[in-house]
Amino acid sequence: MSAPASPPLNTPLLYGLLSSVLMVVAPHAIHLPGWEIALCAALLVWRFHLTVSGHPLPGRLLLTALTLAGAGCILGQYHTLFGRDAGVALLMLLASFKLLELNTRRDAVATLLLACFVIITNFLYTQSLAIGLYMLATLLVIVTTWIQLYAPGCAFRPRLRIAATLLAQAIPLMLVLFVLFPRVQGPLWGLPNDAFARSGLDDRMSPGSMGRLALSDEVAFRVVYQGAPPRRDQMYWRGPVLWHFDGQTWTAGRALDAVQPTFADIGQPVEYTVTLEPNNKPWLFVLDMPDRISTAATMHEDFQVFSAAPVNARLRYEARSQLAFRANLEESHRQLRRALQLPQGINPRTRQLAAEWRAASPDAAAVVRRALDYFNRQEFHYTLEPPPLTGPNGMDEFLFATRQGFCEHYAAAFVFLMRAAGVPARVVNGYQGGEYNAYGNYYIVRQSDAHAWAEVWLADKGWLRVDPTAAIAPERVERGLSAALPDNAALPFLARDPPQWLRELRLNLDSVTNRWNQWVIGYDSERQFAFLSRFGLDSLEWRQMAINILVALAALIGLFALFMLRRLIASRPDQTQAAWLRLCRKLARAGLPREPHEGPWDYALRVSAARPDLSASVQDLAARYITLRYAVARDPHARREFIRAVRRFSARP
Repeated sequence: MSAPASPPLNTPLLYGLLSSVLMVVAPHAIHLPGWEIALCAALLVWRFHLTVSGHPLPGRLLLTALTLAGAGCILGQYHTLFGRDAGVALLMLLASFKLLELNTRRDAVATLLLACFVIITNFLYTQSLAIGLYMLATLLVIVTTWIQLYAPGCAFRPRLRIAATLLAQAIPLMLVLFVLFPRVQGPLWGLPNDAFARSGLDDRMSPGSMGRLALSDEVAFRVVYQGAPPRRDQMYWRGPVLWHFDGQTWTAGRALDAVQPTFADIGQPVEYTVTLEPNNKPWLFVLDMPDRISTAATMHEDFQVFSAAPVNARLRYEARSQLAFRANLEESHRQLRRALQLPQGINPRTRQLAAEWRAASPDAAAVVRRALDYFNRQEFHYTLEPPPLTGPNGMDEFLFATRQGFCEHYAAAFVFLMRAAGVPARVVNGYQGGEYNAYGNYYIVRQSDAHAWAEVWLADKGWLRVDPTAAIAPERVERGLSAALPDNAALPFLARDPPQWLRELRLNLDSVTNRWNQWVIGYDSERQFAFLSRFGLDSLEWRQMAINILVALAALIGLFALFMLRRLIASRPDQTQAAWLRLCRKLARAGLPREPHEGPWDYALRVSAARPDLSASVQDLAARYITLRYAVARDPHARREFIRAVRRFSARP
């Protein structure tokens, strides 16, 4: 015997399924290629048209061909079907195509399960509070649609209320699991490389690289100072150090044997806590010069701090830096030779200028002053949109022709001049400054604060920071990027100076985001240990932790059960039911007890057969009870008459 056919899906349910898939796919529009966004939109519109018009769904052969073609396009786009970007693109395509074969309840369940799975892929791109709230709203729509699937007669508002209640009831269980479930270091499984964010500074610098980064208003990291913060012109956040120049690009080059850096005459210590956003890079940002850091890290001979592993998750660390210092007074000859490397046969005019300065200067410090004075007095311009530099003699073209550039142009030109004059020098990439948020008492350092400066080695001072940008546009160092550029510069919105109300709004939102990052996203094994230690749970093994989780969940479920039973016990008894039970007791005393499985009418028929003299009255009372008990509309007058009739009833012969 074949199973009965599943009833067709009604139109409101199809609208709910369409809404669920649309809300799941929509956030990925900023990640998907343009052709796939257009294809998914076309599939959703096509399914909506078929739902409204009542036309039949496309055949399986056509859907198979379109699905394979879409998968082939994804393979051509990403050269793989695995990894974060390619995998998410494939899931979005399959979810959209699934709508075109919705025929049965089983198809609807599969679509909802797919939506519940796909929704978590948003966390591969961002774990922000905004996306968390959006996912909660999406889950509410999915659960509401699921209720409609099994209760088609239920109106929309009751369905929505039931779905919201179910999600609210799950929150305590979620909190218990969030707080107690053991945190592990690193992911539970190996994720592909593209699952991690790649943004921010690189260990390569060429003309235009910093300018492109300055157009991003993404947060690089946030800083909380333990005490008075330093002046803005002291906030140089050290990142990659670049040694090698090939005529076009500056790179870190091949590192020499690690040598512990040395400091002398240190002073002005400042302590701070950095919350670094993930960037898939190994370096950590610290103020010049760091002498202590809380996380597992190493400092190279050029004072660059490296994490033990690439920063693939938000990282919080404490550090201390000395703002006054003399660094590596006894620098090795290998390092000094490395800091004089230049490719041969390029930029002859720049080399000639440097040679003239060296010949006319008594020492290296005088050469540095001549270079800064040159940048300050000549007609140089600080701009995000400098003309491109072509050919092998880019430094000559920049210094003697265009004279327009961003911080990387000036840092690179300064270091080239110093090396050509025989002064050891190198380029340092990092960030400069930051925006103070009074609502959270911390500083926000954005990608638009990216900066490049130089370091020179002087025999009596060691490595000394020199920022040629400050000689051309001191406002950049003292007040920020927007103060150094004209009003029509192509800056990101958050890097500008907005109206006061808008600035306060964005700082409030960032403060909320920071708390979310610290207490939810940043709830790692260290914070879990610190939190549980307050309750004497600092030495538990995972088995004991699992027992604690089960006990907490059982206690929570028990509290819910008691609460529901309390409402059940506290509720007023049904007067109609009480009267019917009184009638059953009278008949039982007459030798006609009701069986547990008997309904009201079956019981009345059995009593009538055993006692014909009671037939009319018992069947009348049973009919009244059924009407009062199960009718949609209740009649208070009929209930009172039924209760009086039961009181008057007697089973005596």
